Amino acid sequence: MAGKSGAPWWAHMMLYAGGLTMVVAGGAAAVTQIGVNTANSAVEQEEFLGDAQAEMDVENIEGPLNILVLGVDKQGGSTRSDTMIMVHINKDLTDVSMVSLPRDLYVEIPDCGPDWGDDSCMQKLNHAASISDDWEGVTRPNVVSTIYNLTGVEFHMGATVDFNGFMDLVDLVGEIELCPWHEIKSHHTDKVFPEGCQYYNKKDSLDLVRQRYPWNLDSDWESGLGGDYGRQAMQQQAIKSLITELKADGYHKDPAKLTEVLGGLGDKLKLDLQDGVTVADLAVSLRDIDPNDITSIRVPASTEVTEVGDSEIIHEGEEQTAADALWAALQDDTMDAWIAQNPHWVKQTGNAATETTTETAEESGTGG
Repeated sequence: MAGKSGAPWWAHMMLYAGGLTMVVAGGAAAVTQIGVNTANSAVEQEEFLGDAQAEMDVENIEGPLNILVLGVDKQGGSTRSDTMIMVHINKDLTDVSMVSLPRDLYVEIPDCGPDWGDDSCMQKLNHAASISDDWEGVTRPNVVSTIYNLTGVEFHMGATVDFNGFMDLVDLVGEIELCPWHEIKSHHTDKVFPEGCQYYNKKDSLDLVRQRYPWNLDSDWESGLGGDYGRQAMQQQAIKSLITELKADGYHKDPAKLTEVLGGLGDKLKLDLQDGVTVADLAVSLRDIDPNDITSIRVPASTEVTEVGDSEIIHEGEEQTAADALWAALQDDTMDAWIAQNPHWVKQTGNAATETTTETAEESGTGG
C-alpha cells in the first residue's frame, strides 16, 4: 500500500518553498500579492551541499529534482540534526517521494570527531551531526558528506529547518489539534498526554511532538510507529493542524497575514538554491504539488545490536539490493517502479497508521 504524506512537517515546508504556498492555493498568485522581493528575502540562503550538488537548468526549473532536507534542533549553544530526509520530485513536478534516513542507521562517517582523531568510523548516522558545535563549518558538511557517500545521490537543492523555532508560529493561531493514538508521559516534563484529539498551546505542542521514547508499545512497533517513527507521525500531525488553523484564520486570503507568516519563519528555514534560482521561482514551479499526496519510504534496514548499541543496519542480501536500487531510482527518476517492487518499505499514511495502531492496541488490551 502506498504510504502518503507520512513525512516530517519540515519536508512539507520545503515543498512549499519556505511557506509561500503553505497556506495559499496557487504559488504564483501568492508571490504576486506579497511581492517577489518580499518572497525572495523572507528565507535565508546558504550554500552547503558542496560536492553533493547536482547540475540543473536554473532558467527552466523542471524535474526530476532531489532535495536534501535536514531538520535541526537548537538547544543551548549547539545545533544538531537527527532528522534527515531525501525528497524526490519526478520529471513532471507532480509526484513526490520522501526517503527518511533513520537517525540510528549504521554507516561510515568520514569525520567522527576528536574522540576518533577526526578520522572515519562506523557509527549511527546522527553521530555525524554531533562532532562539533560549529554547525555551518564542520558538522553540517560532515552530515552531507556522510549521506552522499552512503547513497551517491546528488541534490539539486537543500534545506535546513529549525523545528523548535517553527513551532513559534503556533502563537499566531493560539492552539493546534494533536491526536496521540494512546496515552503517553513526556520524558521531558512528565506531563501526561491522553489518547485522542485535543487542542494544545505552543509549549505543550512542542513537548508532545518531541517525544520519541514513549512510543514503545508492541502495537507501536507493529504499526511502524515505534520510537522515532512515532515522533515523525506527531510532527506530521502538527504541521497539518497548523496549516488548517492558519487557513481558518484567513492567512491564505490576506497578503498582510501571509507576510506575517513569512516574517515568523525568519532564520528558521535556510535554503541552498543554485545561482539563478529564487524562492519565488521555486514556489511557482512546485505549486501543483499536493502535500496530502506524498509517498514516504523507509530505508531498507533492520535493527541489530552493534558496538554502538541498537542500530539500523542495511544487511547484505535483500536489504542491500533494495537499498542500492533505491539510491539508483532517486538518481534515475524511476521511483514508481521501485515502489511497486518494494511495497513493504513504503510507509502508511499518518492517519491510517494512527488508526491501525489504535485498533491494534485495543485488540491487545494495551490502549491508553
